[in-house]
Amino acid sequence: MPKNVIVAQSGGPSPVINNSLRGVIETCKMFPETFGTVYAGWHGIEGVIKEELLNLSEQSPDEVALLRHTPAAGSIGTCRYKLKKGQDEDYQRIIDVMKAHNIGYFFYIGGNDSMDTANKVSKLAQEQGLDLVAVGIPKTIDNDVGDSEFKLIDHTPGYGSVARYWMCLVQNAEEENRGSSPADPVLVLQAMGRKIGFIPASARLADPNREIPLQIYMTESKVTPEQMCDLVNDQLKRDGRCIIVVSEGFEIGEIGEIKDSFGHTQFGSAKLTAVQKVVNLLNEKGLPVRGSARGQVSGTDQRSSAIYTSVIDLDEAYNVAQKAVHIASEGENGWMATILRTPGTIYHVYYDKVPLEKVANSERTFPEAWIAPNRIDVTDEFIKYAMPLVGEEWASVPLVNGRQRFTQFKPIFADKKLPIYIPQGHRK
Repeated sequence: MPKNVIVAQSGGPSPVINNSLRGVIETCKMFPETFGTVYAGWHGIEGVIKEELLNLSEQSPDEVALLRHTPAAGSIGTCRYKLKKGQDEDYQRIIDVMKAHNIGYFFYIGGNDSMDTANKVSKLAQEQGLDLVAVGIPKTIDNDVGDSEFKLIDHTPGYGSVARYWMCLVQNAEEENRGSSPADPVLVLQAMGRKIGFIPASARLADPNREIPLQIYMTESKVTPEQMCDLVNDQLKRDGRCIIVVSEGFEIGEIGEIKDSFGHTQFGSAKLTAVQKVVNLLNEKGLPVRGSARGQVSGTDQRSSAIYTSVIDLDEAYNVAQKAVHIASEGENGWMATILRTPGTIYHVYYDKVPLEKVANSERTFPEAWIAPNRIDVTDEFIKYAMPLVGEEWASVPLVNGRQRFTQFKPIFADKKLPIYIPQGHRK
């Protein structure tokens, strides 16, 4: 007898996360003897705990197909709810919900914290004798899942699209800065990236031949604010203008940060931004040319813009989800589907699996060897790594009356079979 499925997602979404969701839905339908009804945990594991299960099997195939071009997490929601040690009631509730709805398969789409959640659910089910197969599907724009040797996973779905976003953004910023430099010689752009510099590093893809007066400040750069001022002023003396891409996590002083339930700094909610601190510092110190520095902060548009999506990223997000379903169909529990690159000059990947416990709470770092000796650029080796991920074509986003057409699922939820429950993390 087929068993039902729960698929959910957690953490910050990406432009391609819904194509992984689509990969799960459509591939499960290929195995009707194995997989029954496919449910979505409404807003991630939090929705599972609250028994809010959206029926995806009852949705129109046309709406499912539109997931390919639907960014962010509006289709089934996401969350930042952490399953902490000691929250035994939450853990038991997850098992109770899965038993009540005959769930035999659990797919969790997300980053390292999400893989930790999937791993915990997998082990808990084993302890309680529940016949459950849990498989992780990687997702994060930060590209920080796995190891720094790239043996567990080469890159995560989502990163190629945000890299394309920054490639295009810096190209447009160059046109702006070149034209307005007599009044605004310095343009400071803030990129996402708490501790890992893959996102700001992708700005170099806009100018692989280094013809733009571009400086990149990653958290790993370890450049002091005073050194930054000197480096920018040196650039201004040479070129008369400068474009700066700074990571949101760059050490620039107190910004009034707050943290989420995972202990991660939420820079978008801070009292100040890194870019404003940089702009203030440069203007207060004074520039060696006429004019002043100005700044621009990119927010969640980095992960919620459909038009900058990489076609390569879209296809890989779908394929890695298909791999996850194939792993589950063979009854293999406790794995994450992964993407690995074959050696050689021609870009090619293949899909495999790694144990969840190896990637749970893992945190890849940006390779020191890919940081240029001047600490404000990246090497050609990084460009060779990242450039294939952005693709060479624009994604085709469907329009209706000039407006983007995204997936619109009907609110068809499973009937609740258990008492109302408030997650432990929400209780006062």
